[in-house]
Amino acid sequence: MTNIPETGRTPRVQIRLVVIQILVLSLLGTLGGRLWYLQIREGSQYAKEASGNHVQQVVDPAVRGSILDARGVALADNETRLVVSASRTDLLKMKDDGKAVLTKLAGVLGMKPKEVMQRVRLCDAKTPQPCWNGSPFQPIPITDEATPRQAMQIRERSEDFPGITAEPEALRRYPGPGKSNTAQVLGYLSPVTDEEIQKAKDTNSPYLRSDQVGRSGLERQYDRELRGKAGVTRYEVDNLGRVIGKAKSDAAQAGSSLVTSIDSRVQRVAEYELDNAMKIARTQYDKVTGEKYKADSGAVVVMEAKTGRIVAMASAPTYDPNVWIGGISAKDYKQLTGKDSDYPLLNRAIQGQSAPGSTFKVVSTAAAVQAGYAWDGGYPCTSSYSVGGQVFKNFEGESFGPISLGRALEVSCDTVFYGLADREWKKDGGINPKKGEPKDYFYKTAHQFGLGKQTGIDLPNEVTGRVPDRQWKQDYWKANKDAWCKSGKKGGTYVEKIEYEGCLEGYKMREGDSINYSIGQGDTLLTPIQEAMIYGALANGGTEHVPTIGKAIISADGKTVKEIQPQVLRKLPISEATHKGIDKALAGVITSGTAAWKFKGWPQDKITLHAKTGTAEVYGKQTTSWLATYSKDYTVVMTIAQAGTGSGASGEAVRSIYSALYGVQPDGSIDNKKALLPTPQQGLPKVKTDGTIASPKVAKDPAKELHANDNASPSPGGTQPAATTASPTSTNRTTRRRPRRRGSRRMLT
Repeated sequence: MTNIPETGRTPRVQIRLVVIQILVLSLLGTLGGRLWYLQIREGSQYAKEASGNHVQQVVDPAVRGSILDARGVALADNETRLVVSASRTDLLKMKDDGKAVLTKLAGVLGMKPKEVMQRVRLCDAKTPQPCWNGSPFQPIPITDEATPRQAMQIRERSEDFPGITAEPEALRRYPGPGKSNTAQVLGYLSPVTDEEIQKAKDTNSPYLRSDQVGRSGLERQYDRELRGKAGVTRYEVDNLGRVIGKAKSDAAQAGSSLVTSIDSRVQRVAEYELDNAMKIARTQYDKVTGEKYKADSGAVVVMEAKTGRIVAMASAPTYDPNVWIGGISAKDYKQLTGKDSDYPLLNRAIQGQSAPGSTFKVVSTAAAVQAGYAWDGGYPCTSSYSVGGQVFKNFEGESFGPISLGRALEVSCDTVFYGLADREWKKDGGINPKKGEPKDYFYKTAHQFGLGKQTGIDLPNEVTGRVPDRQWKQDYWKANKDAWCKSGKKGGTYVEKIEYEGCLEGYKMREGDSINYSIGQGDTLLTPIQEAMIYGALANGGTEHVPTIGKAIISADGKTVKEIQPQVLRKLPISEATHKGIDKALAGVITSGTAAWKFKGWPQDKITLHAKTGTAEVYGKQTTSWLATYSKDYTVVMTIAQAGTGSGASGEAVRSIYSALYGVQPDGSIDNKKALLPTPQQGLPKVKTDGTIASPKVAKDPAKELHANDNASPSPGGTQPAATTASPTSTNRTTRRRPRRRGSRRMLT
């Protein structure tokens, strides 16, 4: 057996030892460096964070600012309720974690012990509602509906209810002055989400977990100003959560109040008249569909013509905004959002868009003048207009012969606008336009009026409407081509034929598209607020303003007032002569045109009204009523879906709104004492020395007062009570705009 010399092993062992020593020294060096970094370099930062482990915050919510109408009447404010709360920290100090106290409390409040205990448990991924989602160191509300008797029992027997408090607290409410509602304009509140807290934590207006934030309407638009700043009290606690001391505290700062341009009296009248007009429409028979009108939704806007400030804005169907207070139930939420609800949360004044019908003709008239057509030219108002084998009829086959543009507006002659739009379409090269940019006066003028984009009103989620120009046609075709080609059939149903045509040439501007567009049909969409903006500009001489509801923000102490001034948006693309012509024609609509039968007996010589009626058609539905009007002071626009003609469905309601504004009586006389707002509200409500805002006495129901004498007085024209409103007949050409199917996408010529 051969022996291996030991000297052969020694170098390898020594190398290994050296490597191990190097590794050990490296590890020690790394640990030492990390220790230095943590204790020396970042020591103060980690010490600060560590201190937070035993400092807990209790939030004192700020009182939310009020939303007031133009006179200082509260549309949204706070009410004091008796809130019974439990301190979870105190309960956990007890042997049974406070179960005995909570059981006794349930007996006083008339609640089940299980329900009370559920309310004080902390929320997590596995814990269903009800549970507490806020800080465990903050008093947890058990109920906000305690009676004074219950509160006294708890306070007088405090030794029996350790950790339980019964204190008055401010909660949001929507009082609905004078039976006004204003739901969609005001919006509602709900608890802040974790995502919102994280998103806002580095801003100058961070959220606290206890915050209620605006979800829609003015509550959302002006949330930062209304919310104020919550107070925070910091407590030092031990590792068991017991309070051992009090740290620095920040006092709560109440939110500012928002003064709006809304007049709660006019708001009530507008809401009432819209609702009443819809009820009346549902009693009327639709000869086209063979059933009564559905009148399933609508909106009305009352706006100051010279400033763009909103005096009233109503949307139907509506709801009670107080349903959100204290958390909404699943049943109520379904009623507001379910597919059978008609979606009352929508503000149809800014989110409801539909074809405007003949109210759009003021835009087409301006476009015709821009294209070079003379105002007083003799344009043939024939009974029908034929293109490529398709006949586009005028109302009930009427024919007025050669008429001016003004007269075409007054009697709402469709065939005049058909001919003008068709002629311009041909000048631009027809379905295959000439090289270079086509003039497209009718479409460009609509954009110059501000259509196809938001008005900028100070409410969230406004929609844009639609101007179906060549670019829109191209984009729409690209988005839908594959679906059209898949489902369209050359010899199929009406819809299948439309889809087949769209697949082949849906990007082209057809002759029928331009013809229908000229009278506000086809793919054209407008919102009531856009109509109000246009007709407001016609009322004031041609200046469009940004529609606004907020008028001023006043701090809680009343010392700081920030006024929100009207903003000029643009000038209408019309000359002074064209404006005067349109103005005269729209006044004629009231006296001898399509709205005359509803405004018979109106004191036109004292309060001059202007109007344009519209009856818009939507495939598969009944006609939509539009009525756009203005005086020297106000613009009133009303629309009701599936309700019939412009004047037939909306005429009486709009007249009643003007009667309320100016004090016009059923016999046509004017009673200034009964006028709600004969001139727009000037200035702001008076702020008292204690910071509160002076508020006038609220009428019980301005709408009912308006109609108090309807049955006692003779009714001029269309102002008779709803129950006796007669359906218009074809013997009077101003009574009814008969529907005519136009088939905007069927034209292949």
